Amino acid sequence: MGLHGKLVAAIEFKAGGDVFHDFFRHTPHEVPTATQYVHGCDLIEGEFGHAGSIICWTYTHDGKRRKAKELVEIVDEEKKLIVLRVLEGDLLELYKTFVVTSHVEKKGEDIDLVTWTLEYEMLNEDVEHPITLLSYFIDITKDMESHLVAKA
Repeated sequence: MGLHGKLVAAIEFKAGGDVFHDFFRHTPHEVPTATQYVHGCDLIEGEFGHAGSIICWTYTHDGKRRKAKELVEIVDEEKKLIVLRVLEGDLLELYKTFVVTSHVEKKGEDIDLVTWTLEYEMLNEDVEHPITLLSYFIDITKDMESHLVAKA
């Protein structure tokens, strides 16, 4: 079994891909108002929405409260892409590296897809692929969609 992995999920986002990208980029500290799974997003260094910034998420996954300190590696406005690299936290107890990418793309004229990509290297062969975490991102995206549609 290989130690490297990549999981991808694309979810239709009815509130508009630009709305998702702007919300997640510029106001990640408001994500806790949109979902019960995220409890906080604190800016450690830099500015929200800018590459080089460091943020710390507090969240619940698989019934446990967890933390992830992340470096905002890439913000690409044109591609509606954000790349976050985990620097510290619970995920690094199982994975040597863990990178989360959000990307918005158009499918046809009327459909916006939010795509989550999880790229990782497991510490050993006993570690499972983070399939429940990918499902977690799908659930958060649906919650964010409901929240943003209600605000519009």
